Amino acid sequence: MVFPVVLHKLADWVLYQVLAKSCYRAARKVRNCGILLSNNNNPSLKSSQQPSLFPSVSKCCLEGRGSDTLVCDIQGTLLRSQSFFPYFMLVAFEGGSIVRAFLLLLSCPILWVLDYELKLRVMILISFCGLRLKDMENVSRAVLPKFYLENLNLQAYEVLASTGTKAVFTSVPRVMVEGFLKEYLGVANVIGSELHTYGHYYTGLLSESGLVVKHRALKEFFGDTKPDVGLGSLSLHDHLFISLCKEAYVINKEESKSSTSSVMPREKYPKPLIFHDGRLAFLPTPLATLTMFMWLPFGIIIAIFRVLIGIYLPYKLALLLGSWSGVNVQFKGCNPSRSNHKKGVLYVCTHRTLLDPVFLSTSLGKPLTAVTYSLSKMSEFIAPLKTVRLTRDRKQDGGTMQRLLSEGDLVVCPEGTTCREPYLLRFSSLFAELAEDIVPVAINAQVSMFYGTTASGLKCLDPIFFLMNPRPSYNLEILPKLPRELTCAGGKSSFEVANYIQRTLADALGFECTTLTRRDKYMMLAGNEGIVIENNRKNIY
Repeated sequence: MVFPVVLHKLADWVLYQVLAKSCYRAARKVRNCGILLSNNNNPSLKSSQQPSLFPSVSKCCLEGRGSDTLVCDIQGTLLRSQSFFPYFMLVAFEGGSIVRAFLLLLSCPILWVLDYELKLRVMILISFCGLRLKDMENVSRAVLPKFYLENLNLQAYEVLASTGTKAVFTSVPRVMVEGFLKEYLGVANVIGSELHTYGHYYTGLLSESGLVVKHRALKEFFGDTKPDVGLGSLSLHDHLFISLCKEAYVINKEESKSSTSSVMPREKYPKPLIFHDGRLAFLPTPLATLTMFMWLPFGIIIAIFRVLIGIYLPYKLALLLGSWSGVNVQFKGCNPSRSNHKKGVLYVCTHRTLLDPVFLSTSLGKPLTAVTYSLSKMSEFIAPLKTVRLTRDRKQDGGTMQRLLSEGDLVVCPEGTTCREPYLLRFSSLFAELAEDIVPVAINAQVSMFYGTTASGLKCLDPIFFLMNPRPSYNLEILPKLPRELTCAGGKSSFEVANYIQRTLADALGFECTTLTRRDKYMMLAGNEGIVIENNRKNIY
């Protein structure tokens, strides 16, 4: 008798919560959309919508707040976008799999009719069920900060930065935002919804405490003390939340959309964004994600086509057909002459993707040899030019490169690893000791859908992902050959030569020089030094 009763209660809950209430909310949304459309022609009604009891954040004075305490939410306050769906999609795609991401996309029609709490629970369930804790740590450290920074509300951030103590209360999972808020924004306390785990995996369910209710959490955290400043949105829940503060300001969504003052420029980032990981190069809103899945079958086919023409066709024909398929190659410069006929020319390139030497060889119209510290067997197989692996033993690598230069022209990327952002990593000085004819090559690549580099994913798919972009772009500029007096043969040290070329290439590209290395990149993005023990030997990848 117990089971039928439980089944009856469960069915009653589903009918009431999911069907009846959801259909009622859907009807209200449709009605509200109709009212909104009818009001668009009435200017007197536009200004009266969503009145606020609190002033706009633009009215907040920033001076003398070094000892103030500020509270706010990240969703709809620190971030310009109101929806948190794109960030759950990033967790599903980058931390989970393409199947998980597709399931989350399919849930969009259901999410549209659910209330906020149920919507959040469904997104958490799909994004986190069966997800490893380690994968979520990688996403929160290496993927999400880029998209948070690009979506920061400048006005809200300036108020946040002007205060001394910062606390963020949010109903989204704490693991999705805590790392970014503490590392980039200096937030001392992050109170968010906690997720239930089983062993090393998330179950997709909330802990016993459930979703965080902001005004209740604020009262529990501060007690009888009132925070000095509160930031919130125009929603009723946020009004209740910030009403518990001495001063309260709201983020006006319409003001943010119509004004560029809320957009955070790169030069004002609280911390430079140099390294990030993940495959998606766009913010995965529902429409953008749908476009990606519709493009995927065509992208795979066109990537295979681009690989084949690069391998089997002559340079000029490969460039012509590649351009016809959507690859945009811009090339400046010409083939430099040799001063020493016993040695080839050493091309020193910035490193954006594994395809840098391929595009350089194709643009110059001549075969080159590329040396790499790491290359997958698949990348070696599909490479249309000769590739030679280095061992990171300075003496042995120097001998290898000397031999290759005696056989012909050589391509080297002294950064040792790729960098996506407008920065150049520290150049290894080994190349400067080996050649007299050194030609700097400024290379930059742009993508719109997928990144062709990864630190923690499958590196063998890097070229495929780059070529899957609808219109990938490569810009190459051959700079003047290094004068003899600026080389080691002219009396300069190898470090001086390497630093000079780094600055020259940075100036040509409009990039910034850094002293960061490949080790720094992998420690941040993958939590290791880029070394994997396999079959009792070390592989540098």
